[in-house]
Amino acid sequence: MYSDFDRELGEARVEQEREARIAAARHALKQEGREQCECGATISPARRRVHPSATRCLECQEIVEKEAYLR
Repeated sequence: MYSDFDRELGEARVEQEREARIAAARHALKQEGREQCECGATISPARRRVHPSATRCLECQEIVEKEAYLR
């Protein structure tokens, strides 16, 4: 069995990781995106207006999100 200390330590680590993910997401939103996707295609001006920090075209972003969903 785990002690109260082990449980509290685990909870603190989970909270630190959550806060780190939130900070990373906030930082990413503040970053300026690119005009070209990682695949070499141009990121549409409409997509860049809606999501200024975009680094992928819509098609590549859909692929990434589908792969993440299927995990």
